[in-house]
Amino acid sequence: RGRGGGGGGGRSYDNNDRQGGGSGGGSYQDLTRALEQIDGRQYPSYHDLETSSEKGWVNQNLGFTLFIGRTQSDPFAPPTRTRLVVPASTAQFPPTLYSNKIRSIALADYLQRALYANCQAMGADASLNGGNKSWSGPKGGDVQILEPCQHILEQTAVTVNPMTGDITAQVTINLPARGRTILGQAAQQIFTNVLETLVTKALKYASLNASKLQGHVDSIEDQHWLQEQLVAQNLISFVCNGAILPRLSGVDDRPMSNSTAIPFQSPPSMETTFTLPNSKRTITGMGIPKGVTLICGGGFHGKSTLLAALQVGMYPKLPGDGREYCVTLHSAAKIRAEDGRCVNAVDISPFITNLPFGRDTVCFSTEDASGSTSQASNIVEAVEVGAKALLVDEDTCATNFMIRDDKMMQLVAPDKEPITPFVRKVRSLYEDKGISSIIVVGGSGDYFDVADHVIMMDCYKCLDVTERAKEIVTKSTNGIEHDASSSMPFGTIRARTPIGEPYKADGKVSVKRIDVITYGDTELHLSGLEQIVTKSQTAAIAQGLQKVATLASSGRDTLPRVLDALEEILDKDGLDSLAPGQFNGGLARPRRLEMAGAINRLRRKGSMVQK
Repeated sequence: RGRGGGGGGGRSYDNNDRQGGGSGGGSYQDLTRALEQIDGRQYPSYHDLETSSEKGWVNQNLGFTLFIGRTQSDPFAPPTRTRLVVPASTAQFPPTLYSNKIRSIALADYLQRALYANCQAMGADASLNGGNKSWSGPKGGDVQILEPCQHILEQTAVTVNPMTGDITAQVTINLPARGRTILGQAAQQIFTNVLETLVTKALKYASLNASKLQGHVDSIEDQHWLQEQLVAQNLISFVCNGAILPRLSGVDDRPMSNSTAIPFQSPPSMETTFTLPNSKRTITGMGIPKGVTLICGGGFHGKSTLLAALQVGMYPKLPGDGREYCVTLHSAAKIRAEDGRCVNAVDISPFITNLPFGRDTVCFSTEDASGSTSQASNIVEAVEVGAKALLVDEDTCATNFMIRDDKMMQLVAPDKEPITPFVRKVRSLYEDKGISSIIVVGGSGDYFDVADHVIMMDCYKCLDVTERAKEIVTKSTNGIEHDASSSMPFGTIRARTPIGEPYKADGKVSVKRIDVITYGDTELHLSGLEQIVTKSQTAAIAQGLQKVATLASSGRDTLPRVLDALEEILDKDGLDSLAPGQFNGGLARPRRLEMAGAINRLRRKGSMVQK
């Protein structure tokens, strides 16, 4: 439920990826007449309804315009994408609700939720077949809207222009038929009764709870403001006292019941206070400073639950989620081992050298990375594109990459061990590169030697045990150098350049699930990118990869510059620029870190070279 999956926009097909470009359009009365004319005809006659992006079907009574994209070729094809444009003069939302980008995103999110809820309440998302899938029976007739999740994201299901206040909603419609015969009257019911009701109930200010809407927008802006304070306060993350961090289940991102969950409480020594600009509420919670922070504790005591909240702290949350004021640097990257991933021209020599048979690690490529080489690549790639904090959970890491204790160092000579463990680089990663780390660790005290702060989770209560950890370090070494955790210089990050041609899809592109994209003849797996929170972000990544083919066509720009160019396009022209003219309501904006992660994991020969 919480991962997002509705709207039909998570998929990309040849049929609907073509721009409508139709000659239809006119008044809503003209649309009614067109439906009467094609009633009873064969299904392809639905093409008569297609419009361009400029001229649509104008509903003068309710003051909105309907645009219809490339209609589906038969009842079993992917549904038809449509766009509803409601001008500010019709919607009548106060300009204060969309006075800047984050407020317009928050307003759009509220409207998306209202649209989705009303669609379900009306039963408009149900097909005519009623479960009867026979060829000759009625089919289609359902309206689908991107399912919202617990996070507030820039998305294409509903957008609000912050300059004009105009609202755009993009939904899919399964055009109704019996066999291959058009059911014109049923289609008319959708375009008139259903869409008109949705516009009236969900996209007009007078129909909504003004107080709840104002609180929603203000809360999102307050969360965004709080995240922006982290850098000035030298913090990586902040977790508000009273936050509900546990989720309902592993497949349901809603909060655990308050009667079951233990609210978060900061250790007094790490408390930080902020006053939110909109609500004027003063909040106190745990500020995690820059540097190296450990989260320790016994199994099942809440270590990973805390880290799971931190790793999605770059996105504002739905009011009532429980994690509203749990924020993390936008550039924080979750790192894990990822056996079997491909690696393209990455310098992993800061961690791995002297491989058997003289294999190169300065420009390392493989189709089947091990746990250690994949984790080394994930770190280097994240740093390459601007990560300022790494979030690491030992449960998903390669043990030999994380630590190598003194006894093992005595048995296996240094010149026989190619891996320099993370514990020996994490300190210099911060001191040399300015990149902080938050590490969940329960099995190795060697990290105490290099940590600035040590937090312990004890029965879901958070304790600051930094002084105790340092005492243990002092007693265990007795002044003797501890080689297993002695820091080493990090090394260099070599620039890489994507080569445009391999990023051409050369065939159908589809999003099978949140972590799998079919990209032409290649299946792209993104399970290692744990900060993707909805399938609609994956859909946007699939579209963005196709842009990379053009942006990297010269073969001269480094990966960060290509990402800069893509982000500039999205900032200027919005997410719809990824699929112009397609009325795709199934996209949500990914971060550059996830976009880079997809670029790095595409199994195409020659896709990346070192500068």
